[in-house]
Amino acid sequence: MRRDLVQTIPLALALLGMNVAAAQQPPPAADAQQREQQEKAQQTPSGKTGTEEPSSHAPAAKPQSNDVFVNGALAVPGAPENSDTVPAKFSAKNAADDKLITVAYTFKLLTDEQRRAIFEALKDRPAGAAFNADVGTELPTSVELKAVPDEVTRRVPQTNGYRYAVADNRVLLVSPVTRIVVGAFPDAKRAEAGEGRRTP
Repeated sequence: MRRDLVQTIPLALALLGMNVAAAQQPPPAADAQQREQQEKAQQTPSGKTGTEEPSSHAPAAKPQSNDVFVNGALAVPGAPENSDTVPAKFSAKNAADDKLITVAYTFKLLTDEQRRAIFEALKDRPAGAAFNADVGTELPTSVELKAVPDEVTRRVPQTNGYRYAVADNRVLLVSPVTRIVVGAFPDAKRAEAGEGRRTP
């Protein structure tokens, strides 16, 4: 049996080689009559359309957009213009929000009336030596922090548990644990005139 196998393998390889050689041969050349028919067929309108994209001659109409989101903004009737879902690269407001420390976000959402109430209630209670700080700055221990009075926490509940200091004509809300400024409230009149900075 082994001997039969040894004799069969060369025969099988020889047949395989002949099949491969036959498959690699070019097809027979078309005669003159066939070539002439092919050329005529390609000159007809239907023959020419096979060589071009069907849409290449169609009028370029702008497709109707039915996207729900455009650049991250909800694009349906009645949707808010500049919501928090819009990526920062398409929204200056959200880019500024992304730079806020997490606890400052609470005070970013305050209304103008609440901001005014905080400033008006606390502006006349300065804390020691003059200094300046922005949101995210840790205040030194030399700066005296006072508890936000009950009258303010009743009007603006978000201020409950925070401390404050007055500096550079701004009221600063400060975390009592970390001493980091989490909100800065300038004089609304100066802010409208462009003199103050509006920060959370």
